[in-house]
Amino acid sequence: MPVSPIFHGPGINNTDLALLKSVHLTQGASLQFRAELFNTFNHAQFLNPSGNINSSSFMVIRSTRDPRIGQLAVKFLF
Repeated sequence: MPVSPIFHGPGINNTDLALLKSVHLTQGASLQFRAELFNTFNHAQFLNPSGNINSSSFMVIRSTRDPRIGQLAVKFLF
């Protein structure tokens, strides 16, 4: 039987950013340039600590969420 957690982990401070530019080529076709950043300011995003009281890692944070991730894309719309 699972035990409900009584501890709260660290909060999440996440900001995403996207920049888009559309260039119209013809009446029915265009190009879209995209730049996207996830976790833009690269804040540490810690996961919840271990809540198993019988574990040697009780209340120890051992992992984090993804760091800043960026991607560039070009999309052709017709």
